[in-house]
Amino acid sequence: MDWLDKLSKFWPHLAAGFGFLAALLASVHALLNKRDSRAATLWLGIIWFVPVLGAILYLSLGVNRIRRRAVELGVHKTFSRAVPENLGEPEHDGAEHLKHIARVVNRVANQPLTAGNKIEPLVNGDAAFPAMLAAIEAAKKSVTLCTYIFDNDASGAKFVSALERAVQRGVAVRVLVDSAGTRYSFPPITWKLRRTQIPFAKFLPASIFTPWRAATINLRNHRKSLVVDGQTGFTGGINIRHGNVLADQPKSPVQDLHFRVEGPVVGELQEVFANDWAFTTGEILDGEIWFSELKETGDVIARVIPDGPDADFENARWTLLAALAEAQNSVKIITPYFLPDNALITALNLASLRGVRVDIILSAKNNLPPVHWASRAMWWQVLERGCHAWLTPPPFDHSKLMIVDSHWVLLGSANWDARSLRLNFELNVECYNREFAREMEKIVEGKISTAHEVTKAEVDARIFPAKLRDAIARLFSPYL
Repeated sequence: MDWLDKLSKFWPHLAAGFGFLAALLASVHALLNKRDSRAATLWLGIIWFVPVLGAILYLSLGVNRIRRRAVELGVHKTFSRAVPENLGEPEHDGAEHLKHIARVVNRVANQPLTAGNKIEPLVNGDAAFPAMLAAIEAAKKSVTLCTYIFDNDASGAKFVSALERAVQRGVAVRVLVDSAGTRYSFPPITWKLRRTQIPFAKFLPASIFTPWRAATINLRNHRKSLVVDGQTGFTGGINIRHGNVLADQPKSPVQDLHFRVEGPVVGELQEVFANDWAFTTGEILDGEIWFSELKETGDVIARVIPDGPDADFENARWTLLAALAEAQNSVKIITPYFLPDNALITALNLASLRGVRVDIILSAKNNLPPVHWASRAMWWQVLERGCHAWLTPPPFDHSKLMIVDSHWVLLGSANWDARSLRLNFELNVECYNREFAREMEKIVEGKISTAHEVTKAEVDARIFPAKLRDAIARLFSPYL
């Protein structure tokens, strides 16, 4: 057994050498690839102060493997489609400066602006769910549905029944649900989808039983879209859960905004779904059954802006920064989670200092208390430069909307936080149309009419324990 004795003597040295090499390689990778110096510093500390485990954590959670897989499958490329000849640009009635936003998005998003779209707001699940269900019931060729949360509740059951009937009619149905989003209700909705033979897939499934997928456990598909027959689309912020139906007085009511979309931009919604479906299953959705000829149906110029930790990295963040830079008169923002990074805080403050009226509408009572605490610790940074913050009364408002100069509107799934802007796969739509923007402003004004305006003095007057709690919560803002 001499060789065992020798090995036992050398083993600590071998382990130390392996740990040092792993830490060195992980550190070099972090230094060369992390864009945020604070993130690089944090990872270096973990790598060196938690030997071996730190390097393993970095290689599991800190390396973006989604980009590599996306490139391999080609899902970062938009499928080739005929582009309408009259793409159009923002109208000339006092909105010439907004063309600069379009130019920025042209360079960061792989989608063209399309003219001739009609976009109709649907307030809460009370309006959105009946419209979506009716569209599914009328489907003749295809239905694609992507959602983050698909609860196994009264509303979820209605969607399953409608999708089942569509399948039985011979309609081609594809349902994509985020893996984390299936765990908001138990038992999960997936067993009903499987039992009713509705074709579905879970996006980036990960669990304690699949440790090789640990690198994707913090990445989520937060997109919401429904496209029927390649002609009619729905998108916005609503998840499929009964809490959105306020008329039924659910236990945990949630306000939200969704939108019915018609026109050429529906093709872009379908392309994003097709890319996600190909990424998840390897199946390519192409042909007339999925992509129909789309005619102009309205006056809104629009474009889909996909965002995610792959080839579409930070598309939404660049769009927000461009919009704030070009604003001349007003900026109105509704978001459930407000945890902007330093660049966005600076852009908001610069807009206010230039004389732009900046209104930020938040919920007085958040469904995630730690997020509310962290957000409150940051309010003073925008209030001190003249931005206005409003707290709306319950129920919790999950709406996402941004309006610039009563003309440009951004709607969709992304929140103003690091999770949405760096980790999640999101889907937003930018719209240029004064009439549509004014319609959205009426919704914003309605929320402000019942809201309480927060002052910096009020934020500063919080008791010390609350300030300390909020400040500690803010440290975790990149992960909330």
